[in-house]
Amino acid sequence: MPKNTHKIALAGVATLGAAAVAFTVVPADAQTTTREAAASTRVAYSSEQLTGVKAGITDQLAGSSVKVDAIEAKKKAAADAVKKAAAAKKAAAAKKAASAAAAKKAAAKKAAAAKKAAAAKKAAAAHKAKAASRSAHRPQVKQVAVKTYSNNLDGWIRKSLDIMKSKGIPGSYSGLHRNIMRESSGNPYAINDWDINAINGIPSKGLLQVIPPTFATYHVAGTSWNIYDPVANITAAANYAAHRYGSIDNVNSAY
Repeated sequence: MPKNTHKIALAGVATLGAAAVAFTVVPADAQTTTREAAASTRVAYSSEQLTGVKAGITDQLAGSSVKVDAIEAKKKAAADAVKKAAAAKKAAAAKKAASAAAAKKAAAKKAAAAKKAAAAKKAAAAHKAKAASRSAHRPQVKQVAVKTYSNNLDGWIRKSLDIMKSKGIPGSYSGLHRNIMRESSGNPYAINDWDINAINGIPSKGLLQVIPPTFATYHVAGTSWNIYDPVANITAAANYAAHRYGSIDNVNSAY
């Protein structure tokens, strides 16, 4: 018996895994041999067709790879954007916290300065009040005007009278003036070089003709030690007359 003949013809390949197959079957009990299908049913494969198929598949794979890379790139970009946004948010929060801390520190410093200023003001007010209190309780010192005297016989007598009054030495303006005019005619540099005192080497000098030993003995503190000084000469002579005669007013001649 002739063998069963199975003929398979590929109609062509458009994509991977897709094909059209034509079958010609010869029954086992046939008496005559069926000839192979006509040449027109045969599929011829050329290298160009196979190359084209391969290139198409390669292009599809390459396109798929590009798409995958693009997706991965988008995912990475999205992840990077999320990280960047998180970092920016963290930096902003840190900056805000630092700003808040600085503001808090500045406010505390300002409050401390205000507190210090208030304390200083309070202390100054207390000091002022205390000073005012002391001033209120302090006895008032009466200002005494400085008395001035003319540099002449009238002024010398008046100044001497004030000193005599402060020292408790009696005497009047008229009593002093009268004795001065008799003794020296009002010349503070008058000197007697002819009487007994002069003969003894201790001449009388000044307005009231006082000898040096008497001037030294009855000199009044606060006046000059110069016997020719008008005020010192008058007060010393008035002091001497007060001790010997009770007052210069009681002297009417040489004394």
